Amino acid sequence: MASSAATTATFCATLVDEWLICGVQHAVVSPGSRSTPIALAIANRSEISMHIFHDERSAAFAALGIAKATGVPAILVCSSGTAAVEFHSAIVEAHHSEVPILICTADRPAELQGVGAPQTIDQQNLYGVAVRKFVNAEVADDSESHTWRRLAHDLFATSLKQIRGPVHLNLRFREPLMGSAMTLPPRHERSSVIATEVGQLSKRKIRKLISALNRDKGLIVAGPELYQADSVLRLAATLGWPVLADPRSNTRVPNICVIAAADAILRDEKTAKNLQPDVVLRFGTLPASKVVNTWLTNSGAKQIVVTTTPSLTDPDSKCSMHLVTEIDELCAELVANLTSDHSGRDHSWLDLWTVAEDSSQRAINMALADEPGLTEPGVARAVYSLLPESSHLVVSSSMPIRDIEWFGAPRIGLRVHANRGANGIDGVVSTAVGVALATGQPTTLLIGDIALLHDSNGMLNLANRSIDLRIVVIDNNGGGIFSFLPQAQALDRAIFEKIFGTPHQVDINLLARAHQIIGHEIENLSELGEVLSQRGPWLARVVTDRNENVKVHDRINQMVASSLR
Repeated sequence: MASSAATTATFCATLVDEWLICGVQHAVVSPGSRSTPIALAIANRSEISMHIFHDERSAAFAALGIAKATGVPAILVCSSGTAAVEFHSAIVEAHHSEVPILICTADRPAELQGVGAPQTIDQQNLYGVAVRKFVNAEVADDSESHTWRRLAHDLFATSLKQIRGPVHLNLRFREPLMGSAMTLPPRHERSSVIATEVGQLSKRKIRKLISALNRDKGLIVAGPELYQADSVLRLAATLGWPVLADPRSNTRVPNICVIAAADAILRDEKTAKNLQPDVVLRFGTLPASKVVNTWLTNSGAKQIVVTTTPSLTDPDSKCSMHLVTEIDELCAELVANLTSDHSGRDHSWLDLWTVAEDSSQRAINMALADEPGLTEPGVARAVYSLLPESSHLVVSSSMPIRDIEWFGAPRIGLRVHANRGANGIDGVVSTAVGVALATGQPTTLLIGDIALLHDSNGMLNLANRSIDLRIVVIDNNGGGIFSFLPQAQALDRAIFEKIFGTPHQVDINLLARAHQIIGHEIENLSELGEVLSQRGPWLARVVTDRNENVKVHDRINQMVASSLR
């Protein structure tokens, strides 16, 4: 076996060189001894931005955020043993949300497996079905050098195939761990651009789709997917249909077809019945709103789903046609074929939705103006509207994503991210850090107190990362979303608080200061607006009451219902 520290260093340097050719720009590394060869190979390449995260779970979610923002996988590195296990929750999220990551876990060589060596566990297929590919790389051997570039290239390409996702390279390193790289194997004569073509629909399928769309009462649901907002909005205008615009879709912009207050509108039973469609065309995944999803399920409408990957979100089995294709191209072809047929179409159906949207937005404004203090819906609406153009908003699961969906009014110039693959609250701070690192643009995080505490290690070293991250924390001293569930009314108050309310009594601003981050205590919307205009990193705490928050939501929905009638 022609193996040595120099061979190992050359192997790792080749992997990194090939990933650079493929387009990798970021690496997230957690400190450790066994991972020295791959960490040094990254550190020796100034073309890669190397980000150090003490906590492996935080590191993995930062890599997730980088790829969510750029579409390009980051290299994710850790040492052996339980360090690799800490990656798992972020990898599960990446799997379900189809986000690419190049995972590199260091490992002991074969002779140290199963003999009680420290920091050694079975890392074979550690992440199971959550990765698109697993490769166990034994200690590097000179005789295998001709395969090293192909290994790196294939892993990168696999992460970006039609169903994107994480790939796992388990690297077995033998001591000594430090060596100098020799001449790298030659680069291959091939394109560095890796892209998976999404197949075009046949003419027969296009005709079948056009026939299905030949209805006056249709509806477009625009979820997060790979498409341009203009494509969908042109199709909506051609059809004369409203667009229920998820804030993550980039279609929630000022436009006559765009409906942002669907959740509030459809809570009114009479209005919901009058607005039932005959056909629904959905792009991407479902909204977060249970009200909207239940209404769609019960509407009886023919439901057509278009995605760019074979993955289908259809928990109620209502999809009658699932098409996998490039959405922009499909919309353009539909517009071209539908223009003549729909030129004289009656737009009274769209008018019904437009009137409901306008009435609801006015009612929401009036309801919030009547509230004496800061409310969670008011903060979400303000954050969504006040952020500068060309900025990013990362929204935690639980109530923040719902409040943004329910109360974020149409605007331009804002890209919204959320970890909705597995819908967990873990790693949200680190995801936002990753987005800010990757984009270099203003990034705001709207998060609840429990989610913040769950990932407080995301703030480690934040003050030294030179990023503009603005953290707005809704602090209601516990799990606010549970107050909306039947458990809140059915259980004894003390039991509910112990199991679901889970008050923590943590001074969040003190926690921020412990990480050398400026903390703000927000008392009103004017203060919030002033703080939001300032460059980060900073943390702003907004104190709310969980019980009152339920009542505020009810009052807003009642006022919307009154305006619709």
